[in-house]
Amino acid sequence: MLAIGRSATGRTHPKLREIVHADFFDLSPVRSEYASCDACFFCLGVTAVGLDEAEYTRLTYDLTLAAATAMAAANPNMTFCYVSGLGTDSTERGRTMWARVKGKTENAILALPFKAAYMFRPGIILPLKGVRSKTAWYQVLYDVLGPVSPLLQRLWPNQITTTEKLGRAMIEVAASGYSARILYTRDFNVLAERSSRTGS
Repeated sequence: MLAIGRSATGRTHPKLREIVHADFFDLSPVRSEYASCDACFFCLGVTAVGLDEAEYTRLTYDLTLAAATAMAAANPNMTFCYVSGLGTDSTERGRTMWARVKGKTENAILALPFKAAYMFRPGIILPLKGVRSKTAWYQVLYDVLGPVSPLLQRLWPNQITTTEKLGRAMIEVAASGYSARILYTRDFNVLAERSSRTGS
C-alpha cells in the first residue's frame, strides 16, 4: 500500500510505504510511484469555514482535479474513490457554496477516463484507533461524542459511520466495484459488514 500525503502519518506497517509530497497541484515528481496503483483513495479536503468561494474552490476543486487528472493520465485502469460529503450538490446550482463546489468536483472526476470512479458522501464519521481531525472544533465534537458513539451508531445507522467502516467500504468498492457511483453512509456500513464477513 502506498500513501502519498502532505505530512507523515507517523504510522508504520510492513505493507505500508509512505511518501511525503507537499504540492498536490503537481504530482509529476511522484508519477512513477502511483502509476502502477490499482486504486486511489482521495481523502484530502478542507472545511469551508472561513474561506470564500474562490479559495475553497482552489483547495477543493482545483487541487483534487490536478491530482485526479494526473492519475488518470498515468493509469486509466485505476479506480478512483473520492471522499466528498453529505449534502453535495450534483447540479452545481444550489445556494450552499461548499455543496456546489463539491458537486462540481465530483462531476469532473466522474468525467475523467478512469476504469471506475466512486463518490463517497459521508455524514458523521466517528474516528477510531487514534485517528484525530486536524480541524480543532471537529476534534472537540468527536471527543464529546466518543463515550456515546456506540449508542449513536445504533440509533442512526444510516447517518453515522466510523473511519474503520469507511476504509473497509472503500477497499471493498475498489476490489469488487459497486452498483452506484455515489455512495452514502448506509452503503459504507453494509459494505464494511460484507468485508468483515469475507475477511477482506
